[in-house]
Amino acid sequence: MKVLMFGWEFPPYISGGLGNACYLLTKGLAKEGISITFVIPYAGEEKAEFVNLIGVENIKEFKVKVVNSIIEPYMSNKEYKNKLSKIKNKSLYGNDLYHEVYRFSLAALEIANKEDFDIIHCHDWMTYPAGINVKHLTGKPLVMHIHNTVFDRNSLSPNKYEYDIEKSGFLKSDKIIAISKRVKDSLVNEYKINEDKISVVYWGLDNEKVNEEREKKLMKEKVVLFVGRITMQKGVDYLLQAAKKALDFEKNIRFIVVGSGDMLPQIINKTIELGLSEKINFTGWFNPKEVFKAFQIADLFIMPSVSEPFGLVALEALKNSTPTIISKQSGVSEIINNCLKVDFWDTNDMADKIVNTLRYESLNNELRYNGNLEVEKFTIEKPAKETKEVYIEVLNNG
Repeated sequence: MKVLMFGWEFPPYISGGLGNACYLLTKGLAKEGISITFVIPYAGEEKAEFVNLIGVENIKEFKVKVVNSIIEPYMSNKEYKNKLSKIKNKSLYGNDLYHEVYRFSLAALEIANKEDFDIIHCHDWMTYPAGINVKHLTGKPLVMHIHNTVFDRNSLSPNKYEYDIEKSGFLKSDKIIAISKRVKDSLVNEYKINEDKISVVYWGLDNEKVNEEREKKLMKEKVVLFVGRITMQKGVDYLLQAAKKALDFEKNIRFIVVGSGDMLPQIINKTIELGLSEKINFTGWFNPKEVFKAFQIADLFIMPSVSEPFGLVALEALKNSTPTIISKQSGVSEIINNCLKVDFWDTNDMADKIVNTLRYESLNNELRYNGNLEVEKFTIEKPAKETKEVYIEVLNNG
């Protein structure tokens, strides 16, 4: 079975969980004997062990000009325009993010003419127009994978253009893969998609062992770690409020925030306003190896997301034997039990759980041991097998 897969990021070109999730899924699918050509906007000279990785900037035979993309994963239209404004030869690029998505969809046609495949598989809205184009061209079955809806990205003011692309993709697909039940419910309620068309496939982790000898912590304080994009969706502003309250009861805490995003300046200003500058470190973006080191020096990991379709980072924390607090508004909360769960808005409860986990060694040890034990069942083989079942279903119905 051969799959032509379209995505927006793939290691090492990643800015969030999507790239890592695609990496793990394709690795699992390769073990199932599935051949994958994975297309992203930019791949440089990178090669992947188990997929044929194609960056559209490396395709020289296009009939249309679709090279030299400046797209970055999770980039907003405003961020794209800011980056474009700093470039001298603007004629090489799209006018905005949506134009780049359109150009990517044209590149998809050129690639489809050259590749041999049985199924089209697309990850998130930026690639849906590409998948639709290829389906129209070839008549091959189309699977849409949804990791993050427009309502997750901005529940207060969902982008209508992106919503329309998402809905068009859902309607024109043969099957939809949602990464959690909460995402499936959103498709049914917000997009009016028939639930029979949607399969829920939860993420898993590679079974590679982590370093059992934990990294040595240089600071004497207890470390509370956040890892993720600094956006409204991730709830870092609520974490700041909880941090302020927790420090009233337990002074010996240091909060480390790993990641970057459009809310970073606002969050730093809020840290200063709350008088937390001496207690919070902002590290910027870390590569995966550095993130795992951060997990191992942490006494507690927290994911306070306002809206989290899944939350692969929580599984990564558990794999590193790091006690974990997650928001109930996350997909991963549907499947893991050996962690503490909070509503993102309940900063009193969040602070209480932070203090108790750090203060009581027996609770910390129990979460550390049982969380690590539980996460062993979330492997890359399970989502790969379930995705393969989706492929077989669409091929048999074709």
